Amino acid sequence: MPLAQLITPQQLAERLETPGVVILDCRFSLDDVDYGQRSYAEGHIAGAHFADLERDLSGAVSKGRTGRHPLPDPAQLSARLREWGISADSEVVLYDDGPGLFAARAWWLLVWLGKRDGVALLDGGLKAWHAAHLPLSLDPPDKREGGFSGAPSAELVIDAEHLLQRLHNPAMTLIDARGLPRFRGEVEPIDPVAGHIPGAQCQAFNDNLEADGHFRTPEQLRQRFAAALGERPAEQLVAYCGSGVSACHNLFAMALAGYPLGRLYPGSWSEWITDPQREVATGD
Repeated sequence: MPLAQLITPQQLAERLETPGVVILDCRFSLDDVDYGQRSYAEGHIAGAHFADLERDLSGAVSKGRTGRHPLPDPAQLSARLREWGISADSEVVLYDDGPGLFAARAWWLLVWLGKRDGVALLDGGLKAWHAAHLPLSLDPPDKREGGFSGAPSAELVIDAEHLLQRLHNPAMTLIDARGLPRFRGEVEPIDPVAGHIPGAQCQAFNDNLEADGHFRTPEQLRQRFAAALGERPAEQLVAYCGSGVSACHNLFAMALAGYPLGRLYPGSWSEWITDPQREVATGD
């Protein structure tokens, strides 16, 4: 089974009553941290559990040491997955408002903990669900304890120290999922320092999507990342962004295109700049 999968609204609607299907609502807003919980309470796909980026899908922030969304404690996340009813053989569907930004973070965390199949993103997210004229629910999901037991894969992450050591390695491809103005250092609406990690390429996550918010075809995505990789091996790729969230969108898109998983730098730009000794680049 492919590592990255998409499911259409119609396909999900037909599987809502299927045993073993677990749905996670991952809506979030960086500008309004209570947006997701509030939106979920106002209506969600029937049976969905709410997965909050900061409370569930991230760990504690240590000012001056970590990025804005550190990885969660694996044991705590595994326990939360069990509370949501997830087991090793569950079919998990993830969605957010549409772009898949926060849903992809949840996907990556599941892969990191060892769930390598049976996880799909709702293509187009809740926007596509609405476009298909499908209903929302106000009912809480059924409570059922899952049996998931995960262990994090060290092969899927890289920390700042090891990334610094590899910056001049010609085999490594470093991609930044933020938009071009932030990458160039022309604007920085969130973090205190503008720019990018030296040697990185800008591969904005929203270029993985069509204008309507659906993912581009695997062939189109493969062409996109082939241009970024050149002759370098995909396994040596490192993805980052502002805080380790939108980078997961690029990793999902690469997996959708058939590439093996590269590594995530979870701390990303917001952690990189906590050490003034680390070099910062601007421009292209």
